[in-house]
Amino acid sequence: MGRQLRVFAVTVAALLALGVLAGLAWSWVSPRPPYIETQRGPLLADPTTQALIAADGWFAVITGVLALASGLIAWRYTRRDGLGAVLGLFLGGSAASLVTYWVGTRFTLGAATIAAAAPGLDIVAGPLDLTARGVLVTWPFLALGVYAAIEGVLAYRRSPMRKPYGEPGITGLDGGSRTL
Repeated sequence: MGRQLRVFAVTVAALLALGVLAGLAWSWVSPRPPYIETQRGPLLADPTTQALIAADGWFAVITGVLALASGLIAWRYTRRDGLGAVLGLFLGGSAASLVTYWVGTRFTLGAATIAAAAPGLDIVAGPLDLTARGVLVTWPFLALGVYAAIEGVLAYRRSPMRKPYGEPGITGLDGGSRTL
């Protein structure tokens, strides 16, 4: 039980650290949507901007790549301690996604480029945010999916159920045996 708990704690801690790095990377590569400064406050300059969708896409790509890597590494090093690793991947991946979101929205690392605007308009780069909150589950689900897929393939390969019973031939309906 102590070993399972240690695997769980190390997995969660490692994923939280990766979450901080992922948040900084997300902040660095994601474009910021342009806003116009008005007397009533900031207003989205271009409602059809792709910057809002690009932020979601970059979040999914960054957390997805880290999920694939963390699922593979967790399986590689914790085969005997599967329960601790699986719980660590789920809870740690969920927490890492939230940390990635928090860090990415708090720190602006990327260059904020704004296209030319009409004279007299004050265009500023808007905050980084997610419009599709569903990408927050990319990390835990993909990490668990990788772990489960590898375990499933290996369990199938070890299973006696995949080997035919009896002789190497196939018995037909007439009781005769034919070889393949």
